[in-house]
Amino acid sequence: MSSDARVPSSRGAVEAGVRRRAFLAASGAAAFGGTLAAAGRGEATEQPAPPGRGPALLEMRSYHFRFGPMESRFAEYAKGALVPALNRAGIKPVGAFTVLFGPDNPTVRLLLPHPGPESLLSLEARLAADAEYRHAATAFLGLPATDPPYVRFDSSLMVPFERFPAIEAPAGPAAAPSRVFELRRYSSPSEGGRAKKIEMFESMGEIPIFRRLAMAPVFFGRDLAGTGLPSLTYMLVFADMAAREKGWAAFRDDPEWVKLRATPGYANADIMTGIDVMLLRPTDYSQL
Repeated sequence: MSSDARVPSSRGAVEAGVRRRAFLAASGAAAFGGTLAAAGRGEATEQPAPPGRGPALLEMRSYHFRFGPMESRFAEYAKGALVPALNRAGIKPVGAFTVLFGPDNPTVRLLLPHPGPESLLSLEARLAADAEYRHAATAFLGLPATDPPYVRFDSSLMVPFERFPAIEAPAGPAAAPSRVFELRRYSSPSEGGRAKKIEMFESMGEIPIFRRLAMAPVFFGRDLAGTGLPSLTYMLVFADMAAREKGWAAFRDDPEWVKLRATPGYANADIMTGIDVMLLRPTDYSQL
């Protein structure tokens, strides 16, 4: 998904736009909310998430910039306007990361935990109706087409794993200012292959191996919308780059992992077609 920034030309236009977007979002939520929930959870209709369960959907946004002022202007906007407004809309904690190693630099990635499909469908209207956000974002959203706020942004959706439903914020050594996040995306040749990889994480012991080796998980998600499906995406956090190297070296030789990866039908060649890895640094406005 992509979006561009538009600025109302008058107060009346702003109010009319807010009403129009709110109506469309509400209509979309009524028409498609149950369908999206069914796709995510395999249910016939949308059900409220149990207390403390965590987000129903994870959205990963990638804002792409040109070298120059775009990234610093976006940081000011995100810190002073966007992230506070997202929190007021019930979307928290918001993860915000720059790319340390990976494609598409310069890029900022935002991790947005939505409590339900209606949160995703109505977000644009709710931001437009937030007077505090509109005031704080005026200069950024008012940038002309000749000097736009960003080149574009892409968005993908994930459903949290059933047995890892919440985002886990970094704690202990992994919360150090030097912390490094690792975003990994595993592509599979079929939904069945992806299901087997999820099974390895959820019930065959791969996540406990991560925890034992101080490779702290942040989230695990089954990709619902985006490119290159079927796939899954997850994130780990490390105290620093040295801790990352130590963790993966120990993981590769861990007896439990060696045994797990040798399980018939669960080898990489049987259930996966590729792995994409990206290393990220948190921004000063990230809540993770």
